Amino acid sequence: QVQLVESGGGLVQAGGSLRLSCAASGRTISNYAMAWFRQAPGKEREFVVAISGSGVTTDYVDSVKGRFTISRGNAKNTMTLQMNSLKPEDTAVYYCAAALAISTGVGQYGYWGQGTQVTVSS
Repeated sequence: QVQLVESGGGLVQAGGSLRLSCAASGRTISNYAMAWFRQAPGKEREFVVAISGSGVTTDYVDSVKGRFTISRGNAKNTMTLQMNSLKPEDTAVYYCAAALAISTGVGQYGYWGQGTQVTVSS
């Protein structure tokens, strides 16, 4: 079993930055793809960014390209999302997820964290 724990959410003004982290425990997931999804109130959970097990391949949703950067730790069991130039529309609960292969689909991820709130004020 894999446990994922997010940290780093908070309140920031538009144009500011936040850094989210996700730590995995329970078993090694160095070969798993990891991703961030987000869910705003009243909306469905949506894909934000994913990174392959090797850390070589990444995939970003268009709305965050050039602003968000995903990376994995050397041991591959941690993941970080650097979010710059934040906008009010980035406000959501952000979830860390893990899957056997990189994907943008919510249903492809079998392991999920509890989520961390990101609020961007205008």
